[in-house]
Parts: sequence; C-alpha cells; structure tokens
Amino acid sequence: MSFFSPLNVRVGFFLAVRQIRRASKWTTILIVSVMVLTFLNLVAVTGVLVGLIEGISNSYRIQYTGDVIISPLSTKSYILRSDDVLSLVRSLPQVTSVSPRYLRGGSVEANYLTRADLNEKRNLTGAQIIGINPAAEDELSHLSDYVIKGQYLASSDYDQVLIGAYLLEEYSFGEQPGLTPLKNIVPGTKVRLTIGDNTREVIVKGIIKSKVDQISLSVYLNDGEFRQMAGVNNYDLSQIAIRLTQETDAAAFRDLLKRSGVGDGARVQTYIDAIPNAVADITNTFAMLGNMISSIGLVVASITIFIVIFINALTRRKFIGILKGIGISGAAIEISYVFQSLFYATLGSGIGFALLYGLMVPYLYAHPIDFPFSDGILYAPLPGTLVRIALLVATTLIAGYIPARMIVQKNTLDSILGRN
Repeated sequence: MSFFSPLNVRVGFFLAVRQIRRASKWTTILIVSVMVLTFLNLVAVTGVLVGLIEGISNSYRIQYTGDVIISPLSTKSYILRSDDVLSLVRSLPQVTSVSPRYLRGGSVEANYLTRADLNEKRNLTGAQIIGINPAAEDELSHLSDYVIKGQYLASSDYDQVLIGAYLLEEYSFGEQPGLTPLKNIVPGTKVRLTIGDNTREVIVKGIIKSKVDQISLSVYLNDGEFRQMAGVNNYDLSQIAIRLTQETDAAAFRDLLKRSGVGDGARVQTYIDAIPNAVADITNTFAMLGNMISSIGLVVASITIFIVIFINALTRRKFIGILKGIGISGAAIEISYVFQSLFYATLGSGIGFALLYGLMVPYLYAHPIDFPFSDGILYAPLPGTLVRIALLVATTLIAGYIPARMIVQKNTLDSILGRN
C-alpha cells in the first residue's frame, strides 16, 4: 500500500481530528500563537522595511510628481510645444488636476544687509528655484499643508517666496558642498534671490518642510515673477505634474500621451519612472534584509513545531505502539501528525492574514510610521504574502512529519512496553 493511499489518508485524518480535540487548549493556543507571530514576522518585517522606501515613493507621488510628470528631453531645457501639451492634458477626462512649473538653478543670500565687512563670507546657498501657479500647485500637491511657518503664496503676491526648510540652518543637516545653510531666516526676512544674471530682493512669506527633498531644498515663487527673472516665455515649461482619477492606470495614461506625440518633445514618466534608481536599489536591499530576518523566525517556528510534535509523539509512544499492534499502518499515524501540523499552520496563517489585511495594513496606511526621511507604510502585496503562507505551511509540515516518523519507526513491542 502506498504512503498516501486513500485508506492511510482517511485513517490519518481521523486520528488527527481525535488528537486535536483531546489536546490541551493551552497547548493549541500556544502553537497557533507561534504560527501567527511567525506569519506576521515573515510578512511584517520585510513589509515595514520595504514600506519605508515605498513611503518615499508614495510621498513623492502625492507631494511632487503627481501620477504622471512631463519634463524636458535630456537635450532641452524646456518642454517643446508646452502650450499644446498643457492644453491636451487639461482636456483629457482622466485628469483631475495639473500643475505647470518653471525650474531653474539659482541662489539665495541671507546676510547681505548685516554684513559689515565685505571680506566676510557671504551667507549664500544654491537652490532649485520653482515658479508655480499657487492655486494649481496646491490643488495637485497640497503644498500649503507643508508650510510650517508663515503663510502660503497667494496669486497676487509679488517679491515674496516660500523657502525650503533644509536650506535653513535651523532645519538643515549641516554644511554640504554647494549647500551652506542660511542663518536667521523667519517669515518676513528679506533675502536676495538670483536666477541667472538677475537678482532681486524678496521677502520670505513661508517656510516649507517635507520629507521629499525636492520640496525642502527649493524656493517657490509665483510663475509670473519667475518668468520675468529667468527671461522665459509663457509656455517654456520645465515640468507638468498630473494627478489622475483613482481608477486610471498611470502607465496606461503615460503611454496614451506618448502615442499622442507628447513623447516627441518631452519625457513622459509615471511617478515610479521618475524616482531615482538609488531608491529602487535601496528597496531591493531592504527586501533582502527583511527576508533574512524573517527566515530566522521561520526556523524558530519549525524548531518549535518539531519539539512539540516530538514530545507529543514521545509521550504517546505506547498508544502509537498499540495502534500499530492492532493493524494501523505507520504511514497513517505519520499522516495524522502531518494533518495536525497542517491544522496549526493553516489556522495560524489564517488569523495572521486577517490581522495583516484587516488591521495592520489599513492602519499603517492611514497612520504611517514617522521615520526621519519617510512616512513608512506596511507594504504587503497579496502574491508575496501567499508565497510566504505556502512557505510557512510547507516548513511546518516537514517539521511535523520528521519527529512523528522517528517515533513511529521504533519497534512496536518496545513502544508498547516503553523500552528504549
């Protein structure tokens, strides 16, 4: 008779059900709890580590790029036929909001009014200068939510700017090449803004702080004033950030724009495409670290199941010997312990699955973990979770089968008489 014959499976299942029903409820709770915690360890450790980087990507999409962003070709400084592209984007039903932007490198100087000695080092830093339509930008990225001091720009503001917190000594990480923190800057302070050959004295209206560096290292001003200082035409746009309806696929919309000819004069990217390659490398690294840490939990769970099943089979060795003596095959007895292991693994994984998707994932999405450089979420895609469940179940079955076989293979008479 083969190991997995229908008779062996039926008898093994009957014995497993009988033993589970008669088992101590505290033992069952302990084993299932180990399975739940092992499952959550398998998923949550990797999920939090990867979710830290996913939080960066999500913040980048919400606060800066939108779902799709259009930018100049590598050989150009602006989007070709910007007016036509902007009109096309605004006409599409998949679009909910659009923010056209102008970008140039520039500098900001802070101590020019108080510097008595001309030989004294200037408190000057390089920065990305961004010209925006304040209302359109706020509709897309909710930029006003990140004003930590002062006020957000109004469309009528002139000679007023928002300045990124990381450009200021109070919030910066110290001096870096090309980045000297500005000192004593508060709303109302005058600074000298330079774009190209044009310099203008402006007032800091607000300070903005975000975990997206492109925001916290930039200076924002009204697009009309930017065009005057930078000497650009109305439609020589540097970026067009696009927010889509919830049901619209960003990649499909990107491809639609490319087929419409936008890709001939500009680079069209989803927010995932626009994220630097270093972020993807960090994501892969954190995933590897998470899997390594999770594998330790899997080994611990396997050892726990092995010990529990071994002790259970050892204490029931006389009973196992009697079963063999009355004609129950060793295979059926071994299968019964496999079924017990399957019960514990399945129940533990099921409870863990419910906790994961019913509580942990939605809670951390609504209340991200406040890491210094990211709002971390719990990243747990369903396919990866199912793979981990299968891995946990398979490992548990093996851990349950081996000790059962060790006991069952002992001499029947020795088992009944309790001899070693």
